[in-house]
Amino acid sequence: MTDNMESQGLLVIRWIVQQLPAILQEFAWIETITGLMVLTLLVAVLHFIVRRKILSLLNRLGQTSSHPWYHALLENKVPHRALLILPLLIFYIGFGWVSDLPADLLDFFMRVINAIMILVIARSTASFLSAVHSLHLRQPDAGRRPIKSYIQLGKVLIYLVAVILILAQLAGLEPWYFISGIGAVTAIIMLIFRDTLLSLVASVQLTNNDLIRVGDWIEMQQFGADGDVVDIALNTVRVQNWDKTFTVIPTHKFLDHSFRNWRGMQESGGRRIMRELHLDIESIRFLTLSEVERLKQSNLLNQYITDKLEEVSEYNRNYLTSTSIVTNGRWLTNVGTFRAYVMAYLKKHPRTHKELLTLVRQLQPTANGLPLQIYTFTNTIAWVEYESIQADIFDHLLAILPEFGLRHYQRPSGRNMDNISLFQKQP
Repeated sequence: MTDNMESQGLLVIRWIVQQLPAILQEFAWIETITGLMVLTLLVAVLHFIVRRKILSLLNRLGQTSSHPWYHALLENKVPHRALLILPLLIFYIGFGWVSDLPADLLDFFMRVINAIMILVIARSTASFLSAVHSLHLRQPDAGRRPIKSYIQLGKVLIYLVAVILILAQLAGLEPWYFISGIGAVTAIIMLIFRDTLLSLVASVQLTNNDLIRVGDWIEMQQFGADGDVVDIALNTVRVQNWDKTFTVIPTHKFLDHSFRNWRGMQESGGRRIMRELHLDIESIRFLTLSEVERLKQSNLLNQYITDKLEEVSEYNRNYLTSTSIVTNGRWLTNVGTFRAYVMAYLKKHPRTHKELLTLVRQLQPTANGLPLQIYTFTNTIAWVEYESIQADIFDHLLAILPEFGLRHYQRPSGRNMDNISLFQKQP
């Protein structure tokens, strides 16, 4: 009995051994799936450990390192994106270790991994360009030569090449196949990206010709922009207006429309005052001798009146035969003396720029009187100080007019009209 059982057991074992290759071959897919799962789990664990350890080490080094390159790379997450290449390389190598993986499926996995690797490399390179831009912004003259538009152009080209290579990998074709098709869609690309291409050309011209910089005060009335340039990008220029609002202007519009850049004023250190005093023409007359003697005591007018009196006296000795004929002689006028006073006052003023042009001139008389234009520069470009200096100057000039017998022109209104009505009613 025992011998029969042993013989039957041997027969079963022998049958199992004979059928085992067929059984294993029938369930080979279980081994393949198991291998893929083990590979995926192994890659995930290794990536988590390596990424965590390396990034932790880099962050600790960043706290002690003072090199700007190092901080720029960390701020733009260049290492974070570049480390994604490690699990992809492990996958790329590990797929060859998975047994019984069909050739078509293996080829598909390899093409997907290659495509993802291209994307990771493209994103890492774009982050590196951002780091270059961040480092450039820390330079003292970064505002003079902005490179943001070039950085953005570089990113566009990187992603364009990446898309072509990814499509070629997924389709199993050569990249030249897709590149040759670009010519057929050039018209469509020109139509879709018209503004981008125009802005690219404009950005290069604005930067190379130094027409605009970050920090410039520009004025562009067509778009309601009046303020500081805070950003120059590939497609747009962003301006922060004085009321703290933002105006976004397409870059190519700077070549289509005129704009005013106040950089020259900012670099000169002086800001222009150009304003008119409208003198009442009826108040313009010759000065009397008593008025001349009184104004001569002014420190600002003493030298002018002394020189002018000598010149006038010399002329009158030769040509003036009778004081009753005024047209034969020369006399000091109140408006001319006032103009000399304003010039001397501006030259002596502590807040005017002494190296820039100062001018006091008469403009064409109008129905609103005789415009006397004051043209000078303050020694500051700060808006609040500039307005205060300008107000102080004209406060003084308006208040000093009666000393010269002059009046500022003002259209009759209010009490003036009442006085005129009362005057007309008198018999």
